[in-house]
Amino acid sequence: MEDTVSLHPSFCVWADGSPMHFFAVFDGHGGPHVAALCREQMHSILATELAAAAAAQGDGDEEGSWRAALSRSFARVDALAPESCACGRAAAGCACPLSSGQRGAIVGSTAVVALLVRDRLVVANCGDSRAVLCRGTHAVPLSEDQKPDRPDERARIEAMGGRVMFINGARVRGILAMSRALGHKLLKPEVICEPEITITTRSDDDECLILASDGLWDVISNKVACDVARQCLEDGSPTRARTAESGEAGPSSSGAPVAHQPEPRCYRAAALLARLALGRESSDNISVLVIDLKARS
Repeated sequence: MEDTVSLHPSFCVWADGSPMHFFAVFDGHGGPHVAALCREQMHSILATELAAAAAAQGDGDEEGSWRAALSRSFARVDALAPESCACGRAAAGCACPLSSGQRGAIVGSTAVVALLVRDRLVVANCGDSRAVLCRGTHAVPLSEDQKPDRPDERARIEAMGGRVMFINGARVRGILAMSRALGHKLLKPEVICEPEITITTRSDDDECLILASDGLWDVISNKVACDVARQCLEDGSPTRARTAESGEAGPSSSGAPVAHQPEPRCYRAAALLARLALGRESSDNISVLVIDLKARS
């Protein structure tokens, strides 16, 4: 399992005092090192870049400041990637058992990052993980998969002297099935870390935001994913409870009742989507986040 997820509500504050919320899915390739680095450090690096952008922004273009901060953050993580350890720290100063000889090899990760601030959804994507907005009964893609056979991406790769080879699908140099990613030092300059960024104004019809790795999207369409998530969020029926200690329902060792709490609806929606992808025989790692945009109880 080389996927990781990262959730940091209110991880920083924008210039006008508005809280900013961070959610992300990272799909590692060639090892868990870069995905773990993203999980442990991307939000911290981005918070630093946003704080600097907020201080310098004044009355300027805040959306431009968000875009620049995200681009700089992706570049900083990409620079750390070749020396990352599987624990998520820079391996140069890490002596933990997870440090391995994979440093410098073809190790990398996708990154789809969503920021929620006031009435805006800011999505930065690098790779083929995906962000989809459920707006009423419609599925609105907030990112576009960056595949080597996408016409603009193939043209960019070939302009740099690279090749797209069709070996079990389109691959950069016959190796990587995406045209942008963090890490993958040996596939530069064809594989770049510059994210594509979208900024969407929220509406009253918005139900939820789904972030997931390609293990979900390979077998489930945007529309089906939104329909399933929306139904889960609307359904108020009781669910299996979890204990705080083990995550499973059941009596305590002393025989006394164990305190239970219902699973959040967004958790159930994400779990159901993952199970549905498994049932459809997805052959890849599956990580799913569902962010409830209506703040249902």
